[in-house]
Amino acid sequence: MTRAHQVPPRPGRAALFEQFRADGITRMFGNPGTVEQGFLDALEDFPDFHYVLALQETVAAGIADGYARATGGPALLQLHSGVGLGNGIGMLYQSRRGHTPLVCVAGEAGVRYDAMDAQMAADLVAMARPVTKWAARATDPSSLLRMVRRAVKIAMTPPRGPVFLALPMDVLDAVTTEPALPTSIPTTRAVCAPDVAEQAARLLAGARRPLVLVGDGVALSGAQEELARAAEALGAMVWQVDSSEVNIPADHPLSAGQTGHMFGHASRAVVADADAVLIVGTYVFPEVFADLASPFAPDARIVHVDLDGYEIAKNHPVDLGVVADPAPTLAAITDALVSLRSAADAEAARGRLEDARAAARGRVTGAARPAEGEPLLAAFMRELSARLDDDTVVFDEALTASGIITDFLPPRIPGRYHLTRGGSLGVGFPGAVGAKLAHPDRTVIGFSGDGGSMYTYQALWTAARYGVAARFVVCNNGRYQLLDSNIDQYWRERGIAPRDYPSGFDLSRPDIRFAEVARGLGVAATRVDKAEQVPDAVDRMLACPGPFLVDLHTG
Repeated sequence: MTRAHQVPPRPGRAALFEQFRADGITRMFGNPGTVEQGFLDALEDFPDFHYVLALQETVAAGIADGYARATGGPALLQLHSGVGLGNGIGMLYQSRRGHTPLVCVAGEAGVRYDAMDAQMAADLVAMARPVTKWAARATDPSSLLRMVRRAVKIAMTPPRGPVFLALPMDVLDAVTTEPALPTSIPTTRAVCAPDVAEQAARLLAGARRPLVLVGDGVALSGAQEELARAAEALGAMVWQVDSSEVNIPADHPLSAGQTGHMFGHASRAVVADADAVLIVGTYVFPEVFADLASPFAPDARIVHVDLDGYEIAKNHPVDLGVVADPAPTLAAITDALVSLRSAADAEAARGRLEDARAAARGRVTGAARPAEGEPLLAAFMRELSARLDDDTVVFDEALTASGIITDFLPPRIPGRYHLTRGGSLGVGFPGAVGAKLAHPDRTVIGFSGDGGSMYTYQALWTAARYGVAARFVVCNNGRYQLLDSNIDQYWRERGIAPRDYPSGFDLSRPDIRFAEVARGLGVAATRVDKAEQVPDAVDRMLACPGPFLVDLHTG
């Protein structure tokens, strides 16, 4: 353990970067402003510390989010006072819902100006609180680094999430002798007691229609193997709920896909018939229009394992809630299940597993499908997938086009696939920039729609500025296609006859020339609207030494 000691006095703005470096943080993503100029000037005295400039705060937040997801965090995000924080709030909400460990800082003019209520004055902590796990303001130079360490600790302790610290200029200008020490992050590698594991196993044993619901708590725990073993022991299909990482390989025979994020009837259809349910690393359910009544069968036995006690039984009762780390706890529950179940139960589980394997062998996906008459996106993905290796990282914000993308590039390896989460648009392209910065030796491809990409298209400029050779694909259908699907449901629920979609869903007039805009931001690009253009476009995209964008017309 490194013990505290006093160090020679230096301004807080310099000590700040000493603390970041002590925690292994050497990149700051941001957009500068006058009240941050002091510590951004101090940053230049640290040659091993790099400032990654974005043209707008939402973009900076999205790049930081992607970097944290790709590295495991934390990532450091700088926003500009109240206006910059306001610009970044939508993306911070995405990070809050997705449990991204971001350390967000923003400057202020100074504590001594509080009474003036002058230009740019705002309660930054109150603004940040709804979209962060913790928000505070540094007011004492002698505790500046203590506050930074607290921010890092809270961001990195499960349930992880973004945190915010306001940095008044006069606090940073004052001298401090506070030492920069590595943050102490508590371990949460806790397993439930043996009798609890046995209780869980007894609740699950004997099920004829078992089901497993999972979320990103599995990926954070690194519990993919333990999850697969538990599902196989139960002979239970695995549905992903609040899920944006690889929690179970897509090609595992028990992998059933996503439950959905919009309408409660989708989850009800999945779970209504189950007589035993194991929930791991997720809350239930994340739909915007969720069922208010429990979708589970009245006699279903439900076990919920999560490190986040708040999420257990948050919306629907469970028979057993276990606040523990998923990896060792799943292993303990599976061991108990295998030892106490009857031979008939074991045979029934093996039968369900074999049925799932047979069904998986019968599915035709990706390149195995006939190419004749396929959509342009499928033709593009066929060509692209044939050229990629397993080390490729995909950042997927394609939404309605995502099904075809994952058909050809199934998410199988942890850390190689990141799905949009949280409900806000614009994360796909900045997320890919962040992931490529984290993994410069891997091919990184960001997929987004035409609507989503325009939220943060300036991310291309940051990629060009720093030579971040990510690849970007605009799935361009000329509209907000997801809204078409959602209003179809709205009309059905209310007995409204279908009609023309609202004009506000259309993006085709005028035509957005994505390739031309990309070139204007310094990124090489091409437009593809015919199948015969696909091979050359893929060649150019993968061969380009810098960032490259394909405007793929899928509509």
